[in-house]
Amino acid sequence: MGLSIGPDYKSRSAYVPRTTPTVFVVDDDIAVRESLELLIASAGWHPETFASAKQFLSRPRVPGPSCLILDVSLPDLSGLDLQKRVAVERVDMPIIFITGNGDVPMTVQAMKEGAVEVLTKPFSNDVLLNVIWYAIERSETALDHEAEIHALQENHKLLSRREHEVMTLVVSGLLNKQVAAELGISEITVKTHRGQAMRKMKAKSFAELVRMATRLGLGAAPNGWIADR
Repeated sequence: MGLSIGPDYKSRSAYVPRTTPTVFVVDDDIAVRESLELLIASAGWHPETFASAKQFLSRPRVPGPSCLILDVSLPDLSGLDLQKRVAVERVDMPIIFITGNGDVPMTVQAMKEGAVEVLTKPFSNDVLLNVIWYAIERSETALDHEAEIHALQENHKLLSRREHEVMTLVVSGLLNKQVAAELGISEITVKTHRGQAMRKMKAKSFAELVRMATRLGLGAAPNGWIADR
């Protein structure tokens, strides 16, 4: 499948990941594994190779950015089946498929399931390195998103029960007086709890608090309403 994912590998030299990325290779051909291991290491990444899906799945998740180069045909679990497992268990690990033949239905299925690219052997080193760079950048983005959500969840745990109730209602679009009526408290108390919720969530504005609540799945104001009141 043709590569069309942006700048080539050599033009990305200014990009420096925060930690050394791990590039996993799952292929039952030892010659392919050894060749890719040398190529990956020469690019400054950390290679780890496996002969089967089972071996790969026994490897604990790595803490930093990573990607997976995956052969379609494997001796145990197929590449497509492994892709489904990774999509659930290791969402921050983009997959690059390699295959010995141009199977169009398989390629379509792999791409629909989220594969970064499907490369048909033989392919050039530069093409593969370009795809790996793109996959690693995607992995870092996914890890950043995961870290941000985790931080929001930890801040949200600091809210008292009443602060949580007030936050949930105000971000749903209710006015302070409506929240007060709903909870049976004064409007001043609502403002106090809302202010405390914003402080604990580290929200610089009410609009930001709404966006945080949306990311946490607490619901958002109707019709995109995010104005400060």
